[in-house]
Amino acid sequence: MYEHKFQKGYKFVADVKKKGFKTLETDYEELEEQIREHRQKIIKRVLQVIGIIALLIIGFELFSAIRSFNDYEIRESVDRKSTGSTQYQMFGEYLLEYSNDGISCISGNRDIVWNQSFEMASPKVQTCGEYLVVYDAVGTKLFILTKTGLQKSLEMTAPIQTVCIANQGTVAVLMKENQESQVKLFDKKGNELANGKFYGDKGGFPIDIALSHDGTKLAVDMVDVTAGQVNTTISFYNFGSVGQSEIDNNVGTYTFEGLLVPEIDYVSNSRMIGIGTGKMLVFDGTQKPELSKEIEIEEEILSFFHNDKYVGIVYDNVEVENSWHIKVMDMRGKTIMENDTTIPYDSIEFLSNNEICVNNTTRCEIFTVHSIKKFEYEFDKELYKVFATNGTQNYTFIFKDTIEEVKLK
Repeated sequence: MYEHKFQKGYKFVADVKKKGFKTLETDYEELEEQIREHRQKIIKRVLQVIGIIALLIIGFELFSAIRSFNDYEIRESVDRKSTGSTQYQMFGEYLLEYSNDGISCISGNRDIVWNQSFEMASPKVQTCGEYLVVYDAVGTKLFILTKTGLQKSLEMTAPIQTVCIANQGTVAVLMKENQESQVKLFDKKGNELANGKFYGDKGGFPIDIALSHDGTKLAVDMVDVTAGQVNTTISFYNFGSVGQSEIDNNVGTYTFEGLLVPEIDYVSNSRMIGIGTGKMLVFDGTQKPELSKEIEIEEEILSFFHNDKYVGIVYDNVEVENSWHIKVMDMRGKTIMENDTTIPYDSIEFLSNNEICVNNTTRCEIFTVHSIKKFEYEFDKELYKVFATNGTQNYTFIFKDTIEEVKLK
């Protein structure tokens, strides 16, 4: 019986082959081919959808980049009770409000995070990362703070000229009294880390200092006027392991004859810039900064401003009366934006989104780095400050009596 059934099955298979039916193996090959074709169709459709979405996003970004606004709508308004001497500055996601008698840290929903009272004739604020320092530019007091409040208050032995702070709370202080200048370095707890004295009767005197973001490198900007012309000397000091083997931690000194450099600043741990009369200087180096670029500036600079990516200069527009020309360069000296303004400005600065804000107490213009005038408006109330917030059209306007969260339209 068993042999008979086997023979019948064999005959059946043979009959199937004769009738042209495909084997099971052939069916698998066709099925796999169909699956591959189906997958390829799905991948093509997904890529097409992604391409369309990408084009829409790019189109929206381009539209936003070239779009101009001349009005705005108020999303939220909060009354302010501060005086005309009150100043404002962003500190991460917080807003700093400070005046001669104290400083407040304000959250996004306008709650007071902390208050710190003091008495200062000319308060100035510097921030870096999670730390800030507020100091009296004509006095001797300074306060080191974070987003949680006071860390340390210090009293200097001579009037403060300027202060820098690093992202871990280290502060560098330049003081000057009579013919003697002094630079001191403190940690966030107020412990003195280093100091140096400079005497004006010996030639040069420091006019500015710059501290790297990690607090390990300090630059001192000195001017010498004893040789019948103005010369600038910039010296670099390294307080890490590299500087320990150098005399007085000095890892480089550069002198520029006939050049005044009134301001220097570290824009990163490894890059420092200086703006002089007719020249922009760029120093690069993680341990021993070297002069990497000297950029000639032919125009007579009226003012300059910068952030960590760009440098802006302003000079007279000789072609149009009562007009000023704005030029923005990257850190290699390449011009990326040029435009004109007719606002007799009180302030010109980079906003947090790299846009350029020009304003006085009644007028405001905002330019993109693509040379587009994004916003222009004349207010019927006194404007103090402008901040960019989340979104391409959202800003904070600080007026004499109110703080307004707005959207351009």
